[in-house]
Amino acid sequence: MSRKNAENEKYSVESYKNKIETFLKAHNKKAMLEKDLASKCRSRKGNPDNYKKAVRELQREGVIIFKKQNKIALSQRLGYKTAKITRLSRTFGFGVSEKTGEEIFFPGKFMLGAMPGDRVLYRDIISLSSYSSDGEVIDILEYGDSQLTGRIEFTEGKNYFVPDTMSKSHIAIERNGNVEFSEGDKVLAEIAYRGQRHTEHTVRIVYVFGSSELAKSCADSILKIHGINTEFPADVMKEAGKIADAGIQEYDYNNREDFRNQKIFTIDSAESKDLDDAVSVQRTENGYILGVHIADVSHYVKGNSAIDKEALNRGTSIYYADKVIPMLPKELSNGICSLNPDENRLTLSAIINLDKSGDIVSYRFCKSVIRSRVKGIYSEINRILDGTADEYIKEKYRDLNDEIFLMNELADILIKRKKNRHAPQIETVESKLITDEDGKCIDVKPRSRGKSECIIEEFMLVANEASANFARVREVPFVYRIHEMPPEEKIERLKSVLLQFNINVPFSEVKPVHIEQILETAKGTDVYEAINLMVLRSMSKARYFEEPLGHFGLALEDYSHFTSPIRRYPDLAIHRIITDMIAGYGNTWLKKRYSGFVHNASERSSDAEIRAVTIERECEDCYKAEYMKDKVGEEFTGRISGVLEYGFYVSLPDTVEGFVHIRTLPQGEYDYTEPILLKEAFSGKEYRLGDTVEVICSSVNVNDGIIDFVLKESMEE
Repeated sequence: MSRKNAENEKYSVESYKNKIETFLKAHNKKAMLEKDLASKCRSRKGNPDNYKKAVRELQREGVIIFKKQNKIALSQRLGYKTAKITRLSRTFGFGVSEKTGEEIFFPGKFMLGAMPGDRVLYRDIISLSSYSSDGEVIDILEYGDSQLTGRIEFTEGKNYFVPDTMSKSHIAIERNGNVEFSEGDKVLAEIAYRGQRHTEHTVRIVYVFGSSELAKSCADSILKIHGINTEFPADVMKEAGKIADAGIQEYDYNNREDFRNQKIFTIDSAESKDLDDAVSVQRTENGYILGVHIADVSHYVKGNSAIDKEALNRGTSIYYADKVIPMLPKELSNGICSLNPDENRLTLSAIINLDKSGDIVSYRFCKSVIRSRVKGIYSEINRILDGTADEYIKEKYRDLNDEIFLMNELADILIKRKKNRHAPQIETVESKLITDEDGKCIDVKPRSRGKSECIIEEFMLVANEASANFARVREVPFVYRIHEMPPEEKIERLKSVLLQFNINVPFSEVKPVHIEQILETAKGTDVYEAINLMVLRSMSKARYFEEPLGHFGLALEDYSHFTSPIRRYPDLAIHRIITDMIAGYGNTWLKKRYSGFVHNASERSSDAEIRAVTIERECEDCYKAEYMKDKVGEEFTGRISGVLEYGFYVSLPDTVEGFVHIRTLPQGEYDYTEPILLKEAFSGKEYRLGDTVEVICSSVNVNDGIIDFVLKESMEE
């Protein structure tokens, strides 16, 4: 290196950054005039441009901040911190501290117009909310993508943009784009000009989804704003096409066990096209042999391929209404990987020996080839089991009748085993949305769950348990499905609720058996649904992790997700590891190859799952609102499913949920007992979690997925 280059290196941007921080730390006041700082940092051999770059970088990083009178201060010295804005509501927002990962609540008036994706400098303020940390944005360090969805509203002679989040104020639209839009449209906008408040921003309309009164348009906008691509990139489709065109060759059967002569078949819903699990059962002298045969997606999707990278980005398939956004292209998910009947398919099989009590005696995993005998349908097999099958169903399953009843026998044993280990039987109800040929929601029903659904669930649980045990015992890197003990604050809240319902609190340190006892105590009483709901809300969120921390809700030491590699990335990830384990690779090699991978896959898959659940819930809300749109004015009977200080939610038997605002209740002074009771102070009238109430649907907003109810008694007064 020449002397000149060495001098330039000496006075690089990084050198100036160090000098700036050093001088500011040494300064006896919090802030320093910019010209004085520049003078101190100036050098005869220095580079003024590099000094200016250093100032800009430190400002962007949040290390320094410009104060009034052109003064510069260290942000940390002023108590300022950095965060990333994650989401906005109508009157407030949230961010995540870049240092601690803690969530921060930002009142809307203290946000400086910050948008999701923005990096901000903030300071702590006295808590105005129930969150542990409240903040005020001091400066916006970097702008995020700044795209948002909303609807077009015509008022005062012109169109305005009304965002779905932030305030519900009208935001001016810059008319310099080529996109045509009209009143009532659901649109995607981008920030054209940034003001100091959200209402001061102006936007440019970049895409029109359709009418904001159609759930389909709203769902499309939800997918877009969450960054979900409904189409696959060209390189992914090219790879998928090659795999599909190649098909299955004779050499693909090498080193695989041939199970094509066994009575193996899938059991799924009638509309399912991505069939990734098939089952078989045999009786033995000492119990049963359960075969769980899973599509060998890892045979086709190689690590770091274009398909694999896209699958990791997606993390999971997303299901809503009659739609699916698949993790893998349909050439794989509905084609060569799907265990379609009467077609040879490559699988990874778990062969599990169970004793007569349903306990796992031994297991092994192997590469295999199967040929499913039939596409089993839940509703059809339920009719076989309850004796109502018609001739078509009897003929379809004629060669599998004995196996179906043997599966039922084993499932009963496994259900009893689960009860014996005191796994809490928390009940959840999913919604089934019925749409017409135009995609409009015409009916909402609770998703039915018969015995065949229980059979498959129990068999999958056993396979998942075995796969996790396989990795834990071998001490190899793995992606586990963990469910930790409930957080202490949630348990304290649950205890408080139980005492209000006069239910004994049977624990100091909570265990699965205690949750089971609570539910059993409440079963058959008027408060059971409320207690079941509060127990569910007290649980931790299950997630993916590289350490085997166990599953509290299932009362299992070992658990992973092994059975759905077509639609979940963690399952695909552990299939790769299990494949190498059964191929004979040692622990040293496995740790070197997979340690970093399982950490990355666990974190990203957990994030993707949260995103998918959020999308599915938001889409479902819009479809339910669409269904209720023509039922405004109708009467319904429901149960109070959630109580807040400003009203309560009412859930109908068909799973539709609406909100009764406190302003619509009989006039009075209402006291709120968190989280279960609103009580009018003078009359003593109570609205308690779990109570049955008569309501009238008063209004519906499809765009926001909001359904409003009023009490029937309020309308009669």
